[in-house]
Amino acid sequence: MTQRNFTLVTEFILLGLVDTPELEIILFLLFFVIYTLTVWGNVGMILLIRADSRLHTPMYFFLANLSFVDVSYSSTITPKMLVDLLSEEKTISFAGCFLQMFFFIALATTECLLFGLMAYDRYVAICNPLLYPLVMSRTVCLKMAAGAFTAGLLNSMVNTSYVSSLPFCSSNVIHHFFCDSPPLFKLSCSDTNLNENMISTFAGVNMVGTLLVILTSYTYILFSIFRMHSGEGRHKAFSTCASHLTAIILFYSTAIYTYLRPSSSYSLVQDKVASVFYTVVIPMLNPLIYSLRNKEVKKALWNIITRKRIPSFL
Repeated sequence: MTQRNFTLVTEFILLGLVDTPELEIILFLLFFVIYTLTVWGNVGMILLIRADSRLHTPMYFFLANLSFVDVSYSSTITPKMLVDLLSEEKTISFAGCFLQMFFFIALATTECLLFGLMAYDRYVAICNPLLYPLVMSRTVCLKMAAGAFTAGLLNSMVNTSYVSSLPFCSSNVIHHFFCDSPPLFKLSCSDTNLNENMISTFAGVNMVGTLLVILTSYTYILFSIFRMHSGEGRHKAFSTCASHLTAIILFYSTAIYTYLRPSSSYSLVQDKVASVFYTVVIPMLNPLIYSLRNKEVKKALWNIITRKRIPSFL
C-alpha cells in the first residue's frame, strides 16, 4: 500500500521567486527584457561569427557553440518562469519537470566542458603558436565540441534518472522557479543521501575537472605572456584571455555555490538568487563580455552595420 502512494505525484507546483503580485509583474518585465537580450545577443553572436570569415577560427568556433548553449539552456528555464509569473496555477507535469531538468543539466554540463576547451585553445594559441593550426584543426575542434555535447547528455541521463527514480509521496510543491535536484530532494519521502552524494560526485568531477584544465592552461599562458617582449603582444593576449576568465568566474562561482556546498547549508532563498544569476543573467552577459573586450568581434559587427560586407547567411 505504501508503494502505491509513491506513484501519486503526477505534477509539481513551482512556487517561483516571489508570491507578491506587484513584484511578479516587475520581475516579469525585467526577466522578459533580459531574456530578449539573451536571445538577440547569442543568436547575433552565432550569425556574426558565421558571416565574417576572419572569425572562422577555433576560438570563435567554440564561442559560437557557447552562445548556442547559453540561449538553449536559458530557453529551457526562462519562458516557463515568465509564464508562471503571470499565472495563478504554477504547475508542471511530472514528465515536463524532469524533461526540463534533463536539458538544463545537459546544457550546463556542456557549458563547463566548453569553458575548458576554450581555455585549452588559448593555451595552444599562445604557448605553442606554430603547432596551433595542426593541434586545433577543424576536425579536432568538431570532435571536441561533439564530445562536450555527448558528455553533457550522458551526465544528464544519469543525474535525471537518479532523481526521477525517487519516491515523491509527501508533497508536490517545489520551492523554486524550475525543476532542479536540490529542491526535489527535499520532496522525497525516502533517504536521499546516496542520490545526493552521487549527484554531488558527478557535479564535482565535471566542475573540478574542467577547472583544473582551465587553471593549468592559464598558468602556462601567464608565464608565456610575461616572457613576451612585445608590449602590444602582451596586451592582446591579456585582452583575449580577460573576457574568457570573466565569464568563467561568473559561471563557476554561482554553480559551485549551488551544487557543491554541503546540503546542511542549503538555503532556498540564497539558492534562488544564485540560480537566477546563472540561468538568466549570465547567458545575457556572455555575448557582452566577449564582444566589448574583443576588437575582432567589434570590427566584424561594425563592418556589417556599415554594410562593408554582405553576410553570407543572407
